[in-house]
Amino acid sequence: MGVVLRGAYCLCISVTADVEVSVGALGRLAFPHSRYVYDGSALNSLEARISRHIRTSEGAHGATHWHIDYLLREPAVKLDCVYYAESGERLECLLATRVAEHGEPVKGFGCSDCRCRSHLYRVNGFSFLEKMGLRRWATCSPRRP
Repeated sequence: MGVVLRGAYCLCISVTADVEVSVGALGRLAFPHSRYVYDGSALNSLEARISRHIRTSEGAHGATHWHIDYLLREPAVKLDCVYYAESGERLECLLATRVAEHGEPVKGFGCSDCRCRSHLYRVNGFSFLEKMGLRRWATCSPRRP
């Protein structure tokens, strides 16, 4: 049996036009044209979780489990790349604190099970993620031409 990667990840997202999205219990949220970073953890299988997010962004996965699923399905939303850190510990809240230094929170997004302000931040770019020691996972293709 192969090695199962565990850890935390950051999805680098481009919203290519202003959109409003119904996000579960959060209701309808406005996402201005910008770049965003969403962070999460995957302690069962990092590879499976990241692959799921990529498939969702490509329109190939229909289940809705997390706030990010609503956003990734939007036609004006592109998953540019993913950064990650291997760890057996849940690091997503630590990542959220560090990403917050580089962006503006989307209040309450992705953090219904913790005390963070958000796990999604509007940012100017993604280069700071490598400076945080994260490794690049994948470059994602656009969902729609």
